[in-house]
Amino acid sequence: MPYLFTSESVSEGHPDKVADQISDALIDNFLAYDLNSKVACETLVTTGQVVLAGEVKSEAYLDVQDIAREVIRKIGYTKSEYMFEANSCGIFSAIHEQSPDINQGVDRSQPEEQGAGDQGMMFGYATRETENYMPLALDLAHKLLIELAALRREGKDVAYLRPDAKSQVTIEYSDDNQPIRIDTIVISTQHDDFGKDQEMLAKIKADMINILIPRVKAKLKPELQALFNDKITYHINPTGKFVIGGPHGDTGLTGRKIIVDTYGGKGAHGGGAFSGKDPSKVDRSAAYATRHIAKNLVAAGVCDEVLVQVSYAIGVAKPCGVFVDTYGTAKVGLNDGEIARKVEEIFDLRPYAIEQRLKLRSPIYGETAAYGHMGRDNKVVTKVFNRGKKNEKQVEVELFTWEKLDYVEKVKAAFGI
Repeated sequence: MPYLFTSESVSEGHPDKVADQISDALIDNFLAYDLNSKVACETLVTTGQVVLAGEVKSEAYLDVQDIAREVIRKIGYTKSEYMFEANSCGIFSAIHEQSPDINQGVDRSQPEEQGAGDQGMMFGYATRETENYMPLALDLAHKLLIELAALRREGKDVAYLRPDAKSQVTIEYSDDNQPIRIDTIVISTQHDDFGKDQEMLAKIKADMINILIPRVKAKLKPELQALFNDKITYHINPTGKFVIGGPHGDTGLTGRKIIVDTYGGKGAHGGGAFSGKDPSKVDRSAAYATRHIAKNLVAAGVCDEVLVQVSYAIGVAKPCGVFVDTYGTAKVGLNDGEIARKVEEIFDLRPYAIEQRLKLRSPIYGETAAYGHMGRDNKVVTKVFNRGKKNEKQVEVELFTWEKLDYVEKVKAAFGI
């Protein structure tokens, strides 16, 4: 019997994502000036106020206020009527030195024996459903908001848009788990107050359906374009006008959008957030490592869909265990336990090995903090820190290394494919 599955996304201007982006900007700046920085920082944003808190061990000194303001400015909170504005918001820092009790469990005389920064379990997932091996509903939800942000920055066709927004996509699937059509699209976007409520809402709905949707659809492959139809149910700003938004409308906190950040509810999640954590924290690095494993397993033809779990004890390098679930799609004549044992042979899952393999001790995290950490484009970019200041620094980095298919041949060889 056909069934429905839904995933959501939130924009870079959503208050929780504002917090994530500030936390990851701090991580990047610390790593740009001291690659050995240990950082765990949280951000709270509310009406006219930013609060920074956390633990740091680093040789770098940062102007954290300036970093936070630059992030807020880049997102688009640049007008006083938003009640949260880059130049005028108050910024309070309660960042302090990392506990030596925690640090002793991580640092080792032999780097490869570096212990996990915390206990816990992390999951990676991949599916053949899309070109980037991500669940379709989440992929479309992200694409809607990326295009909405592009429209906002262009300021032409849809000039009334403000930074805060959410999307949601419901897909109908067939009995054999193939997407049949898009059933429902939800978009809630913050906007200027530009007229009578009913007329304003009617225009926003028309623009979303007639401008945004065609732009998103045009960038998709024909088989995905075919999922759009005239029977889609649209809920555009379903509660009414959405003028008050961003941190003025809701308090934002780092780490509250972990499902948006990963797989939209597909697979599983260990519960640990990513943003604000340096790569010694396995919540982040091992989640990237398991995504890398899952994607390479599917791309190599081991299975059509897979969930990979790894778990750690704090201060211990060797994982407690590795688990694989191929959802009955394995094509290699092995059960999931046997596949998991081969995964352990192919991929070194000690924290230091993950950092080295995926080049994680680099300032690469700001780009992850909105529109998902997974399914993104792997590329090399040059980032500039403290532009125009005495300590300006340019760093060439490789983004989203966990999305590379660089282990496909090794996986094929190991599984005899």
